[in-house]
Amino acid sequence: MKKVLTFIMAGGKGERLSPLTKDRAKPAVPFGGVYRIIDFTLSNCINSDLRRIHVLTQYKSYSLTRHISRGWNVLNSELGEYVDAIPAQQRVDEHWYQGTADSIYQNIYAIEDEDPEDVLILAGDHVYKMDYRKMIGFHRDQGADLTVAVVEIPREEAGEFGICELDNRCRVKNIIEKPETEKELTTDADNVFASMGIYVFKREALQKVLLENAGNKDSSHDFAKNIIPMMLNKYKIAAYNFKDEETNKPMYWRDVGSLDAYYEANMELVDVVPLFNLYDKNWPFRTYQEQFGPTKTVFAGGGQDNRIGTVLDSLVSHGCIISGGKVERSILSPNVRINSFSEVTESVLMEGVDIGRHAKIRRAIIDKYVKIPPDMAIGFNPEKDRKRFKVTESGIVVIPKNMVIT
Repeated sequence: MKKVLTFIMAGGKGERLSPLTKDRAKPAVPFGGVYRIIDFTLSNCINSDLRRIHVLTQYKSYSLTRHISRGWNVLNSELGEYVDAIPAQQRVDEHWYQGTADSIYQNIYAIEDEDPEDVLILAGDHVYKMDYRKMIGFHRDQGADLTVAVVEIPREEAGEFGICELDNRCRVKNIIEKPETEKELTTDADNVFASMGIYVFKREALQKVLLENAGNKDSSHDFAKNIIPMMLNKYKIAAYNFKDEETNKPMYWRDVGSLDAYYEANMELVDVVPLFNLYDKNWPFRTYQEQFGPTKTVFAGGGQDNRIGTVLDSLVSHGCIISGGKVERSILSPNVRINSFSEVTESVLMEGVDIGRHAKIRRAIIDKYVKIPPDMAIGFNPEKDRKRFKVTESGIVVIPKNMVIT
């Protein structure tokens, strides 16, 4: 993998994740208790023996850059290894990044400096486990100029993704960016292939198409919308099918770009046998974690008030104290406190959240450092919740970071 240079695109606003992205870029949004979303892509890189990684940042990048510097300073620079955060810096012209392809073009000097054989381009806002070595090997075996990672999804979900249409040799013959109707698809199959936003380019092909696209004033400078369509009839484009080699079924991959998708992916982690395994010692997921004490439950029942600290089917991070309250099918980030007689069900609580006595929380996402007052009920009366908080289409209540609730 020494001949591979990796770019992770991590500058997106993540508007559909608002208010979680009010103060942070989408890849920096907490996920699964102790992680940030970008940790999964970065962990995949390290586990795939990729050691030259540029993270391209732009939108509200402070917390993301701080997380990378604290948690990912793990490689040896003397051996030419690094995880670097590169902010948008108007190096080419007066514009900030204009699109996914432009973010690479504006850092084309990094490609020239490193002189790689192949360039791996990743998105920093998806949750999955992938050995990129297999895709890179496939790319080289195919002799492709570009290889696009695809995953099979139900046809009815096609409108949420860029859809790749393949020939019988697994070559990309067309790409349709978020088709509005099924009539735009040329296949009648029940399943279609969604682009995962993962690309392997031959270095020469990438530089050539980026330079050509940069001069097109009518382009949005996006890989899916512009670069791949312009390459279709001129270059060899392969599709790497991300599937289980034993079962032939699609591997786990989640685009958590909307609040409902983010919530559902978190809730999948608390299943008895989760689809996504955080506990694989052969493929560890790294992150940065502050120092907190062990998780503690307080009160075992008895006495006049019969308080019991209970946790069922949940992920509970270090530093949490469940003090006479009940937590069920929920995810608690570090330093969360659940006070007496309160109940938290099917919810995601981020760092420093404090649930007051006798409060009841159901189907909610509560961002950092929010204090829920005693006796408050959230997630039981949609009309009342909408007057105070954001409520998603599926009824998930979302409370932003540091919100003061009275």
